[in-house]
Amino acid sequence: MATRSYVAEVGEQNATFLAHQSRTAFLASEYRPMDLGGGRISFSERALDAARELGEEEEGYITDDGEGLRVWLGEDAYELEASLD
Repeated sequence: MATRSYVAEVGEQNATFLAHQSRTAFLASEYRPMDLGGGRISFSERALDAARELGEEEEGYITDDGEGLRVWLGEDAYELEASLD
């Protein structure tokens, strides 16, 4: 059975930060974003739920509104696209 993940192009430095230094990077593996290389980050459904718990002041928080599903780093928002694994 295919699982859904969400992928964004965030740049290599941001992908490394999200996967290894953000608050969610220290959770159990199924709740962590994964660095795909090439500046891309992937969130599983569980990782996305964990990131939704972050506040606006925290790097890597998620918004899902009329402008789409996005991950935020500072003032920059990156569109997350659904993907089947």
